Amino acid sequence: MDTILRLDELPHAAGKYLPREAVEIAAGMASSAAAAIARLGGNVALWASAGIDSVGDRAVAELSAEGIDCAYIRRLEGARTAFSSILVDANGERIIVPFYDRRLASPSDPVPPIAAGTYAAVMTDVRWPWAAETALSAARDAGIPAILDADTAPVELLETLLPLATHIVASEPAAISVTGTTDLRECVRILSNRYDVFTSVTAGADGCYWAEGAGKPVSHVAGFKVDAVDTSLRATF
Repeated sequence: MDTILRLDELPHAAGKYLPREAVEIAAGMASSAAAAIARLGGNVALWASAGIDSVGDRAVAELSAEGIDCAYIRRLEGARTAFSSILVDANGERIIVPFYDRRLASPSDPVPPIAAGTYAAVMTDVRWPWAAETALSAARDAGIPAILDADTAPVELLETLLPLATHIVASEPAAISVTGTTDLRECVRILSNRYDVFTSVTAGADGCYWAEGAGKPVSHVAGFKVDAVDTSLRATF
């Protein structure tokens, strides 16, 4: 669950700040991607981990109402469902403070029937490492796209998951942390040559850089000029 607080500008110092608007929604990298697929008319299932608490109840209810198959959302006794506080300014830029209960990262049973070819593609993020590793490996075994949303995470975790993906979509901070360079074209070149798969790096207002695989040229498309409302999930879509 996300609590989004809209301010005229982001805080520059300690203090109390009164928002001009506030909203609470069931959101996150995987859940927002699933909602986007559902709203575009696709059939989508979400494999996630949540606590047995009121936050989890509300999140599952809202995601189910979006048309997402939530049968594989594991509910864990004694754990707290993830939530975030997000401050958004008048330009759509944001500060995100997420909380993830480490107990939610434990292995689960059952596992969705990915290896059986039930799904056309699998998209994972880094928040539940065991599930991401399991899903990416199963997708490769099934011969379907194994897509990794490589967001900010420990480098050791990213280096575990990246070789399992057939398609890498990395945030700018994650790409820089793995490659050691701030040159985003070079980030794409290093990652695509290392793993020989489609690789892209999202760069906010600067758009996106990508290559189709090892030795392929790095392409770039600038970000579209829009009046930003909220950039919290800009890389998800």
